Amino acid sequence: MRATREALYAHRLITWRGLGPAAALALYRALGGFEAAFSEPLSAVPDPLRSVLRECRNADRDPPPAALADPEVFLLALSDPDYPALLREIPSPPPLLYGRGDPLALAMPAVAVVGSRHASGAGLDTARRFAAGLAAGGFAVVSGLALGIDAAAHRGALAEGRTLAVMGTGVDRIYPRQHANLCTEILARGGALVTEFPPGTPPRPGHFPRRNRIISGLSLGVLVVEAALRSGSLITARQALDQGREVFAVPGSIHNPLARGCHQLIREGATLAETTADLVAQLGGLLAFKDAEATPAAATTGPPPGSDAERVLEAMGYDPLAVDTLVERTGLDAARLTRVLVELELCGRVENRGGTYQRLP
Repeated sequence: MRATREALYAHRLITWRGLGPAAALALYRALGGFEAAFSEPLSAVPDPLRSVLRECRNADRDPPPAALADPEVFLLALSDPDYPALLREIPSPPPLLYGRGDPLALAMPAVAVVGSRHASGAGLDTARRFAAGLAAGGFAVVSGLALGIDAAAHRGALAEGRTLAVMGTGVDRIYPRQHANLCTEILARGGALVTEFPPGTPPRPGHFPRRNRIISGLSLGVLVVEAALRSGSLITARQALDQGREVFAVPGSIHNPLARGCHQLIREGATLAETTADLVAQLGGLLAFKDAEATPAAATTGPPPGSDAERVLEAMGYDPLAVDTLVERTGLDAARLTRVLVELELCGRVENRGGTYQRLP
């Protein structure tokens, strides 16, 4: 297990009967840290929590769950510097994240792809293609490990890059069970499984709507592919809007009940998405926020001769250009061009200006 002292104290608070995540978050906000809940005078603790916190302080520590002995497991407390910055900004961030895999995957610019558990074949194919294009463009693809669109999004992303699965169970409990192999692939490709629930937590109906705010909170934007009018995907989309994220929806046939949720989102102001380039054009300006979490790349040296990046910069000149124009000028397909543009933007070589790209001097 990889964890800071703060994360271990957060785990004690979350797993103590009578406390839990909401109380742990309240203590963090009142005292400025989770370890402080065990060191500050009780007089500094909010009144409703004093007696139960006193019990927690005086009790013998329970041995950690066996799952936390796994070297692949990591804990990230809200106070840790590696806690995802976008997630920290939502109204009710998880005080502690339990994860398996590479925690650095949580620092990548990410887009969530969600939708129906009972998707059509066309919907599954659409989710795979969008996820593959986003992963090829340098984004981590976030989804909820459910059947249907979620699984298709994870698998599409694995073909080109990394994906993050947000779970409604403990990190040691794969649900649904048939996704055990999918989880193994996610970890093998440098992705991560992440949850706010302690090890051993089984799947419960209330956990899945609750985890949706984490799916959107980790992401720059949320893409909905096939959703009924009453679905968890629409909950995720509306939480994304509340969090200030971009929302995209893939339109479908007026005869398909699973398209009605997407059409409703579009009527409410979501961006209609037909290609990966639609998402990149909208999200490019938000990459600067995620760049603060990423390892800075050198912007002083030019791209290697003959590289795709050099070809794109030469095709741009110094006039703002749309993605479609760059596809024509460079001969690169949309997914490959998207990846290059993201890399150039993170390096400070180009700037997204509301759907067009401007080369910087």
